[in-house]
Amino acid sequence: MTIQPAPRKLLSHRHTIYASYIAYIVQAIGNNFAPLLFLTFSGAYDLSLDRITLLVTINFMVQLGVDLICAKAIDKIGYRAAMAIAHIFAAAGLVCMAVLPNVLPDPYIGLLAAVVLYALGGGILEVCVSPIVEASPSDNKEAAMSLLHSFYCWGHVGVVLISTAFFHFVGVDRWPILSCLWALVPLFNIFYFQRVPIESVTGGHEPLALGKLLKQKVFWLLIVLMVCAGASEQGMSQWASAFAEKGLGVSKTVGDLMGPCLFAVFMGTARALYGKFSEKLPLRLTMAASAVLCIACYLLAALADLPVLGLVGCAVCGFSVGIFWPGTFSVAANKLPMGGTAMYAFLALAGDLGCSSGPTTVGMVANAAGGDLKAGLLVALVFPVLMLIGLALLKDRKKAE
Repeated sequence: MTIQPAPRKLLSHRHTIYASYIAYIVQAIGNNFAPLLFLTFSGAYDLSLDRITLLVTINFMVQLGVDLICAKAIDKIGYRAAMAIAHIFAAAGLVCMAVLPNVLPDPYIGLLAAVVLYALGGGILEVCVSPIVEASPSDNKEAAMSLLHSFYCWGHVGVVLISTAFFHFVGVDRWPILSCLWALVPLFNIFYFQRVPIESVTGGHEPLALGKLLKQKVFWLLIVLMVCAGASEQGMSQWASAFAEKGLGVSKTVGDLMGPCLFAVFMGTARALYGKFSEKLPLRLTMAASAVLCIACYLLAALADLPVLGLVGCAVCGFSVGIFWPGTFSVAANKLPMGGTAMYAFLALAGDLGCSSGPTTVGMVANAAGGDLKAGLLVALVFPVLMLIGLALLKDRKKAE
């Protein structure tokens, strides 16, 4: 497919925001649809647990690689072309997931190819969508950023609920049909993004050279905040199902729905609420208060004797971490307005590293403690604590400037 330049007659900037919302839903589809089918893949294609786990690892590693490449590549090809390419990869990955495992001699190779394709798309989206929204005219950019990121949460919840309903009423064996139906979302957004205006990320000015950006002390503080944001979020979220099943004694089906869905609903609600009331809520103060709440939620989930209180801690943690990721992006745009694409790419990379280190820390500590997930959650407290310290240092730096 040839990437055409933007047509002369464009839609309004409001549609740029709408297309960006859909882009985050596309990313949510790519990240959350396949995990719902892991048990199905294991049974249908005779795959071991370690091979299934490798699919998650490949997805993560590809997105990390894309984050690095995008730091230089996006400015060369432009955001419009990049968004088209991202959606093409996402759609191709979902279609290939439905087709390739059933036509290739080794179904696992087909699944790997599909994961790589939609991971390429997801990585590009992660780098590009936030700066596109940040550059769009808006009365309150912090509110716009928070609301934007809430759509990943709503996409996550929508994928789980709609897919679960499809499997129940149509049959889980018909999952390839649903995979192709999900592919229609990025296919639509390919054309939508060709009709919307996309402003310069640095307002038409030359962005900071990469070397100069890396010398900014505040940049590295923002990197630490992004690592803590991703780790605080995924340290609880990725283990929400297991926590609900093992710690609360519910079935796997209930755990899979209750844990991640409740977490995503609370996280999306926090982002939407900040989007609505941001003018009355100073961003850094809100992030600091959220860090304190996050610490309390980790403690509650890890130490509560009553199972229902543990579940409350797990779910409300989603609310507490909601502002971390979009808030750090907004702070970065304010502190380093000439950071350009490279800044957003490195922030995305740091966030992804946090998303990996959080669950890994919880898992390793839990394993060392004889499978005690609560012990892992206690150690993972270090991430929201570091977030709180980082925000305090950021405030001091602002005063010094």
